[in-house]
Amino acid sequence: MTHSLLLIVIRYFLGVLFMATGIGKLLDNRAFAQVIATYQLAIPESLLLPLALSIALLEFTIALNLLRGRRLQSNVLATLCLHITYTALAVTTLLRGILIENCGCFGAFLARPLRWSSVAEDVTLTAVSALGLALLRGVKR
Repeated sequence: MTHSLLLIVIRYFLGVLFMATGIGKLLDNRAFAQVIATYQLAIPESLLLPLALSIALLEFTIALNLLRGRRLQSNVLATLCLHITYTALAVTTLLRGILIENCGCFGAFLARPLRWSSVAEDVTLTAVSALGLALLRGVKR
């Protein structure tokens, strides 16, 4: 597979993934805010809904840009940053012994418990984003 074809596959894969996660969170944003609360972070309750909405809109915007081919380098970098953040959050939550029945990946929909396999998925998605960014930087040179 050529570099440019692989980049297209990664771009559309990340775009569709972020579209699904963003829409899933937007469809029931209040429930997604409740999912965020289960992580027991030091976030005031009054900020949970705005945070949930911001995350969902960010994911949706990134997806639109990736699928439209706009500002690819900054949007793939954003997916990398989000995947690193989600990985760190999952690891710290598991190490703290907090049981999460819905990791929140797709909001309140497709509820999946947070497990070490979730971390493996996040690490894999981090690697996909990193590869996409590396390919984009190689194309620009």
